[in-house]
Amino acid sequence: MAISSTPSLLTGRSVAVVHEWFASAGGSENVFLAIAGLVPHARRYVLWADHDVDADRLGLRQTWLARTPLRRSKALGLPLMPVVWRTLGESGFDVVISSSHAFAHTVKLGPPDRTRHLSYVHTPARYVWSPEFDGRGSNPLLRLPRRVLQWSDVRLSRHVDAYAANSEEVRSRIKKYWRRDAVVINPPVDVTFFASPPAAQRTQARDYLLGVGRWIPYKRFDLVIEIADRTGLPLVIAGSGPLEDRLRRAAASARVPVRFEVRPDRERLRELYWGARALLFPAHEDFGIIPVEAQACGTPVIGSRRGGLLETVVDGETGFLVDGSDPAAYADAVRRLPELSAGRIQRGSERFSADVFAARMAEWIAREAGPRS
Repeated sequence: MAISSTPSLLTGRSVAVVHEWFASAGGSENVFLAIAGLVPHARRYVLWADHDVDADRLGLRQTWLARTPLRRSKALGLPLMPVVWRTLGESGFDVVISSSHAFAHTVKLGPPDRTRHLSYVHTPARYVWSPEFDGRGSNPLLRLPRRVLQWSDVRLSRHVDAYAANSEEVRSRIKKYWRRDAVVINPPVDVTFFASPPAAQRTQARDYLLGVGRWIPYKRFDLVIEIADRTGLPLVIAGSGPLEDRLRRAAASARVPVRFEVRPDRERLRELYWGARALLFPAHEDFGIIPVEAQACGTPVIGSRRGGLLETVVDGETGFLVDGSDPAAYADAVRRLPELSAGRIQRGSERFSADVFAARMAEWIAREAGPRS
């Protein structure tokens, strides 16, 4: 993803950019790298990097958790994360910028009277604050540990000077859980790449419905299959995840053809977007980069009227938003697709470009990272 660099940003000041664990492919990781790209001289810290990540090439400094078996279990490592962020053995930075969806915002790399800490929040930790969101951490036995972690989360983040949220949804959670305000800066999407049609798609008809994402429960791919079955249109499901066998069994019972594309690369994913009649997205996401990628390809989104889709989809112009999870309601929206304009859909995605993110993020950092009075 091309991000315009701002070499003059925080020049002459020592800066640390901090993220949670670093997976090989993920939206939050892309945001972290985009932020780090705005401050090229900053040191980059992560809890650990996955084995298929070239940490040296990316300049990632890993914590001691990277040398333990806990790197293979985020849930088991969660209670230790606040401790790890407070025992890095590094300090004295003028500015710290955290990219947080668990406890990175609790990191302390300098005294509060000297160090400015800015935190970009993907979400307050779902395991801790909203386990009902996707079922993780909802075991009743975890109720007491969650309360302890909630207390720690609030107490250990009092030194944060300013928050930015990736969406209005996350901004409201920051207000609810941490009693802090935040500005909203939507994450960057490589709309330029996806807006350019692959040669194979320049004349190909859009003849199937598409589902994209990780195959886990809250993404609702079971519902995606039901919706396609209602419409009578073929379906392509792209991604990977632990529910693959279950989804393949559900697909075998469908009356429409269902094809699975396992771990498509970016070029293949762009082809799939461009060949689809619509992206089906019934999941409740904080923001959702996939729907923006689809719209950059001129592909409308049919999804749930909640969460990030309220910001990324203009109902009736770039897609359709549906209340509830009735497959019939989604099927009705599929039948309304001829009302939409591919050109209008593409233009709507431009407000989420990498350049827009870079400009807004640089402005926020410059404003909030000023020296303490």
